[in-house]
Amino acid sequence: MNKPNILFFFADDQRFDTIAALGNRAIRTPNLDRLVQRGTAFTDAYIMGGSCGAVCMPSRAMLHTSRSLFHIHDMGRDVPADHALLGETLRAAGYDTFGTGKWHNGTSAFARSFSHGGEIFFGGMGDHWNVPACDFDPSGQYAAQIHQTTDFPTQTVRKWTADHIEAGVHSTELFSDAAVDFLRQRQPDGKPFFAYVSFMAPHDPRTMPQEFLDMYPPERIELPPNYLQRHYFDNGELGVRDEVLAAIPRQEAEVRQHIAAYYAMITHLDDHIGRVLETVEAQGLLENTIVVFAGDNGLAVGQHGLFGKQNLYEHSVRVPLVFAGPGVPAGQRREALAGLIDIFPTLCDLLELEIPESVEGESLQPCFDDRRATVRDTMLFAYRHLMRGVRDSAGNKLIETAAGGQCHTQLFDLQRDRWEQRNLAGDPNHAEMVLLLRGALTAWQQDWDDTQQEHGAAFWSQMEWAND
Repeated sequence: MNKPNILFFFADDQRFDTIAALGNRAIRTPNLDRLVQRGTAFTDAYIMGGSCGAVCMPSRAMLHTSRSLFHIHDMGRDVPADHALLGETLRAAGYDTFGTGKWHNGTSAFARSFSHGGEIFFGGMGDHWNVPACDFDPSGQYAAQIHQTTDFPTQTVRKWTADHIEAGVHSTELFSDAAVDFLRQRQPDGKPFFAYVSFMAPHDPRTMPQEFLDMYPPERIELPPNYLQRHYFDNGELGVRDEVLAAIPRQEAEVRQHIAAYYAMITHLDDHIGRVLETVEAQGLLENTIVVFAGDNGLAVGQHGLFGKQNLYEHSVRVPLVFAGPGVPAGQRREALAGLIDIFPTLCDLLELEIPESVEGESLQPCFDDRRATVRDTMLFAYRHLMRGVRDSAGNKLIETAAGGQCHTQLFDLQRDRWEQRNLAGDPNHAEMVLLLRGALTAWQQDWDDTQQEHGAAFWSQMEWAND
């Protein structure tokens, strides 16, 4: 049998707890549910954080290079030639590689990665109904196309759902159509395919066909247990654009509207994921196709009084990650600490390909074979020079924040407090754990080349006395 095909769905801003089959009874995701049933879900999967407010840019660079946060180039705006790319590696192994949707990591990296493509969005965010997408250019020269695209229309925040007029094809449908066209038109030349379908949804603006919004009446939406009107303290990013998408202090009715629209976008996304999967199945290829579903980061949408992903709470750094297909056990869950940087080497192992030397992630293949296997003891996080964090395999999690002339320490026990509501940092009984996890952060600063250290010298100096 030929090497397995790979179909990779990548969502934008989709939080880890937004799949019905993984415990969210308020959302409808029938196609992702079936994927979970067919495969293995890593329920403790994370991003490493972000080196800028546009967290998705470094997150996507880490995904495609399997490089750690401070070892990617220029925050992910482009990828140097000596950093192997996932698509590039598969292309060299004989795969037809196809990319559509949001890229965000430079035109040269896209050209290295994909032999085919369509409806390529090199930007970061904007109106879902008017995407300035580029056609595929085999030469890799996209400058003229990008120059010809227009800016997204100016929108009034907090009024997308009520005031928006559908002006074109929704981004989710646009990118799914491109993937379906590729799958139907490709020549059966014996080559396996790698299809990377990178959505803009459920990133704001939260617009989608009305029928999906009608599934989620805001008055029936339950607020999360950690809903707050305001965050506990100034974390240095309370004025970033994600945080001003809703009124401050947060209002319950408005937060419910945003959650309803967020869920509606995910259900709409799920519907089109189903269309692409049906195309693969109709061609008789599903049994020999590895399907991956993941998200680039999470989103607060009212939790902890926040709305964005510019923080290190679970709702923002924890992401969905599901594998299904050849070599992957069906109907399984794994609690091993995993990261987006692990997808690249995992696929290499599943395909029996050599892992490039520049890759820094860990293959998750041992976890498929043994439910108790782990690939790391700690997961480390950073956001700009403002925040550092770490959690261990037992669920102890430390977040250190230095902003506004103050340093704040938060310690959570995720086993007993999954909503991160009870800060244990000031409890003498947990002082040893604070020191232990701080030690892991210090080691990371030294070993993983924390290049933003010089921009946050005050942060590191305050570490010694931060103990709220």
